[in-house]
Amino acid sequence: MPDHTEGARGAGEAQASKGHQQVGGRYRGGYAQSVEKARTHSTGQDTQEDGIPEEREGEDRTYRRMVSQRRGKERTGAGGREAEAQGLENSVPEKDGKTNDVSRAKTEGRELTKEEKQRLRKEKKQKKNKEKEEDKPSLETEKEKKPQPLTTQPTTQPTSQKAPPSGSAPGPVPALEASAPADKPAKSKSELKAERRARQEADRALKQVKKGEPGQSATTSKAKAPPSDLQPVVKRLPEHIQADNPEVVKKLAKKLERQQIPLRSDYGSKVSLFSHLHQYSRKAPLTQLLSIPSSVIHPSIVRLGLQYSQGIVAGSNARSVALLHAFKQVIRDYSTPPNEELSRDLVNKLKPYISFLNQCRPLSASMGNAIKYIKKEISNIPSQCKEEEAKSKLQNCIDRYIDEKILLAAKAISKYAIEKISDGDVILVYGCSSLVNHILCEAFEKGRTFRVIVVDSRPRLEGREALRRLVQKGIRCTYVLISTLSYILPEVSKVFLGAHALLANGYVMSRVGTSQIALVAKAFNVPVLVCCETYKFCERVQTDSFVSNELDDPDDLMVTRKGKTQLEHWQHVQCLGLLNLVYDVTPPDFVDLVITDLGMIPCTSVPVVLRVKNVDQ
Repeated sequence: MPDHTEGARGAGEAQASKGHQQVGGRYRGGYAQSVEKARTHSTGQDTQEDGIPEEREGEDRTYRRMVSQRRGKERTGAGGREAEAQGLENSVPEKDGKTNDVSRAKTEGRELTKEEKQRLRKEKKQKKNKEKEEDKPSLETEKEKKPQPLTTQPTTQPTSQKAPPSGSAPGPVPALEASAPADKPAKSKSELKAERRARQEADRALKQVKKGEPGQSATTSKAKAPPSDLQPVVKRLPEHIQADNPEVVKKLAKKLERQQIPLRSDYGSKVSLFSHLHQYSRKAPLTQLLSIPSSVIHPSIVRLGLQYSQGIVAGSNARSVALLHAFKQVIRDYSTPPNEELSRDLVNKLKPYISFLNQCRPLSASMGNAIKYIKKEISNIPSQCKEEEAKSKLQNCIDRYIDEKILLAAKAISKYAIEKISDGDVILVYGCSSLVNHILCEAFEKGRTFRVIVVDSRPRLEGREALRRLVQKGIRCTYVLISTLSYILPEVSKVFLGAHALLANGYVMSRVGTSQIALVAKAFNVPVLVCCETYKFCERVQTDSFVSNELDDPDDLMVTRKGKTQLEHWQHVQCLGLLNLVYDVTPPDFVDLVITDLGMIPCTSVPVVLRVKNVDQ
């Protein structure tokens, strides 16, 4: 009986070793495993054949769990992922048949060695990396489409779904996602910029709708409107050039009513191009509307306003000097009210006076600069300064302004201008400029021999006054009207002109007709010299004579000959309008030189002089 058991045991071992040799020593058969277990159980010893480790049930369970999870994922994957994985395992040839051995062990449910497990881990890592690389383009397209505010349908995919490779057919994905990867490489920088702009405009449209603009829809607001439509720029215009605006006239009337000054009404019908300017009549001065006992206007200001409106005081220098003398008298008679400061109350006191003078006749650029100077000096007076001392300081400032800016400036200009006058010159002048007359008289006193042609124009005929002053000095003169200008210019060597103001863009504002003389002189190659003090330099910019100008009394155009007056009742004719312009604007191209108290400069240097003056002040 013992011999029989030993023989059976030997036959089982031989059969187990034979089965082990058939598989090449890499895995054990099911029968060999059972024999090995029985032998281990009977002997109580652990065996280790051909480097195969002991079986561990826990490790086998975790491995089976991982395999089942992976198979579950492959079954749920898109585009036949399970078949593709099996095909890769079964069809791809590996060296020495390692992959086939692993697949057989998995199908039979047998234990894997360390090498086989490491190989499986490597394969899993490689597959995961491939899946990540395939998922990258789909994620990028989703990121690009997320910021678009106009998309209404969500483009999210389930987490278990992977983006298919470029070769495989796409699953049930929205149309936008399916077309994005194909369109993406074709997009250029310009197309991307256009997309960004469209997004920005859409955001702006949404913001406008949120702010409360229901009339503008998101689609219509995409068109980019110009900045002038989005935010209109409103420039403040002076009141004296908005006579055709009823609202401005109404505001002006209220302002004058608060200042106890009457509003002067326009006279006659105006030419349509100049309907925005005021037109007054000398027959109806503003002083007739004032009640003198209850008036708040100083008597010297009332007298000066009447002289302005009647044309008794004319010319930029004469009007500025008269204004400064009137303000000097106002300061002399001023007394500070109780609980008030002189620097504040005196400025408020001057405001109705300036409004009154502006109603009598619009202020000139030189008068505006003089008023700015006086206000600045008043505001610079310290509060602890006594009243009499402050008043004396202000009067001295006014005297100094007249001496430096007008009288001494005229002497400096005449010094520079005399250098341009040679013996035997024929000099043409226009109208009556006090500065040009002073230059010619001083040049004649210094022994220069020259002849003067005085050009005049209607209706004011100011050249007669200039002719009287020059002839009184003994200067040879010729008097002509502006209509004969082209006939006398061939014998003229120089043209001397005065100026009402020099604008910041280099244009010269002067008596009407000046631009015509400069134009004809340029055609005859005759140099044009403009004489102007720097206190007449203005920061205003103007290129024409329409926007800002002054209209004189249209009745001056009526002429009485042989007891008969033409256009006597013109104001009753509705279709007739008379135009009596006071100033015109000369371009800098027609002016060769500007002679100032700072020296001889071109018209283009006016902004530099203005900048230097502002720094000094």
